[in-house]
Amino acid sequence: MSKSEIENIPGIVLDEDGPVFSEPWEASAFALAVELHQNGVFEWSEWSETLGSLIKDAGDSKPYYELWLNALETIISQKALMADDDISQRKKEWQAALLATPHGKPIELKKHS
Repeated sequence: MSKSEIENIPGIVLDEDGPVFSEPWEASAFALAVELHQNGVFEWSEWSETLGSLIKDAGDSKPYYELWLNALETIISQKALMADDDISQRKKEWQAALLATPHGKPIELKKHS
């Protein structure tokens, strides 16, 4: 993805090196969206519509990258890339891993085969 394409994504904060993230998971969510787009799962116009709708509905009540993550979940569900039950289960696994991880350590999630 080119810098000019990144600059056109609504809500993205950039510095001279590219996007700025507050937490590592934000960078992961960003990278996953880029990867799915580059693999033809969705067009940027589709992404913009999905994310824009979530931003409009949430107003200022949710952080930007939480909405970004919600947009990923929405598209994954709409495209039937994962069943809703599988998405829900994976979220529970992330929550459990978060709670089991000491502060300052990376959260590690077991890989599914």
